[in-house]
Amino acid sequence: MTPPSDSEIQSIVQRVMKRIQGASSGNIPAPAAAGLSAGTTQKLIAVGADHGGFDMKEDIKTILEKEGYQVTDCGAYSKDPVDYPDLAFAVAKMVGEGKVWRGIIVDGAGIGSCMAANKVRGVRAALCYDYATAVNSREHNDANVLTLGAGLIGPNLARQIVLTWLKTEFGGGRHAPRVDKIIAIEKQNFK
Repeated sequence: MTPPSDSEIQSIVQRVMKRIQGASSGNIPAPAAAGLSAGTTQKLIAVGADHGGFDMKEDIKTILEKEGYQVTDCGAYSKDPVDYPDLAFAVAKMVGEGKVWRGIIVDGAGIGSCMAANKVRGVRAALCYDYATAVNSREHNDANVLTLGAGLIGPNLARQIVLTWLKTEFGGGRHAPRVDKIIAIEKQNFK
């Protein structure tokens, strides 16, 4: 298999951006279309998954909706093979631009999506695999994107992680200057 060319990569990015903006399909509502007033994003969560995380993403969407969150689904929309960086970028971009409050991405291990999401300005993605990492990533690091590995954790644990992560507040205090340093590194390297 040959790697994609620069023009193919550019085409993929353009398609993802069109999906985010709702231009190519009606599957992804913009915040206003989701019934939110301008600037109101606290209950809006973007979710995305590759084919390996599709079933877990669908389960997470159901849980989120039961908890009163509004969900923007960035894909995948089936188990057809897709590349996790595309979905991670779609979710992370929405978070980084402030269009949603939080993002959740599921792939096979959660690692690649975490790496891709952290390339987007304004994103602090965390791979969580248990209760403690869910709490720590929010309380200490103010993570705004959660990544999960569908091949490594089961659905019950995934639900616990998601709900814990969403309900855990940033601790501030001694953690705030450390998060500020993360943001400063980002600003320095995204000029």
